[in-house]
Amino acid sequence: MLAIGLMSGTSLDGIDAALIETDGEAMVRAVAFRGEPYSDTARAQLAAATALALTFDRPRANPDMVAAAELITRTHVLAVQKLLRDAGLSAADVDVIGFHGQTVAHRPDRGWTWQIGDGQALADATGIVTIADLRSADVAAGGQGAPLLPIYHAALTAGLPRPLAVLNLGGVANITWIGADGELVAFDTGPANGLIDSWVEQETGARFDADGALAASGRVDEAILNAMLDHPFFGQPAPKSLDRNDFTVQPVRGLGAADGAATLTAFTAATVTEALSHLPERPLRLLVAGGGRHNPVMLRMIAERTGLVPEPVDALGWNGDAMEAEGFAYMAVRTLRDLPISFPGTTGVPAPMTGGVQHDPASASAG
Repeated sequence: MLAIGLMSGTSLDGIDAALIETDGEAMVRAVAFRGEPYSDTARAQLAAATALALTFDRPRANPDMVAAAELITRTHVLAVQKLLRDAGLSAADVDVIGFHGQTVAHRPDRGWTWQIGDGQALADATGIVTIADLRSADVAAGGQGAPLLPIYHAALTAGLPRPLAVLNLGGVANITWIGADGELVAFDTGPANGLIDSWVEQETGARFDADGALAASGRVDEAILNAMLDHPFFGQPAPKSLDRNDFTVQPVRGLGAADGAATLTAFTAATVTEALSHLPERPLRLLVAGGGRHNPVMLRMIAERTGLVPEPVDALGWNGDAMEAEGFAYMAVRTLRDLPISFPGTTGVPAPMTGGVQHDPASASAG
């Protein structure tokens, strides 16, 4: 099947749109990818919606949330149209879209997770069957609703020696451990780019710490770092998941820009080290995806603390920027085939289960 995956991460930098060919099992072939950045206005609107969502006790209709959801749907429709144009394909060539939406709040402890974006409207506008709301069924069944990528990581790494781990350094970091027998263990490890981006933007106006240069010029405050590592999340057994806003930059507020960046970058590295202690067995390799793999200072700190060499997945011929979007395309095909996308070892759900809500386009001629 040809499938499109759409991912908009908590860093709010834009939409990742990937097209793959897959059977939802062992066969995966990347076809096309494009990143579609948000405008500053869109980023501000989505950041405000996220801040508002965190004040709610449960997902609810609200004019600002509805407007943000419409923004997400509209921009994702455009991303699909541009991706199809890049690939020289029409909507009729594509079997399914996996539409993650935008997470505005993730509260499995309260029995809900909230991704905005209208799957039916996306299906109608593109003319392509759309699988949306991929996390909610897992949370309703008692799972964490995250991470969902492990089954895709397992497919990609099928030919590599195991045990191995795939570390995704996004706004929040998560790790997938794959055992020699195919056992999956996965969980969020802690904040990654999210906190660093927030700090750098507040302190310098830049969107992120390019090449880790600011952190490289600073000094890690070990006392603050150790205090941050005292957070109860790190002592919890896996599986476990985070909302990006579970942690803030408040602990480094008294530091200069460079020292704050260095301390937050070391925090990510230290939480990855902590995560390794929760794995059934030390991995032979640590493969790295997500935006953080572009930060050499973060990778160096991870190497120093873990004793493992973080290997950007691009060296294996994969696109480390596309993996999340590809993963949601893969999951959409699995949902169509009624195959599980979450597992006891990845989200804590009681039994392997599929997920997502299918939206068929109102008219086959749409788009």
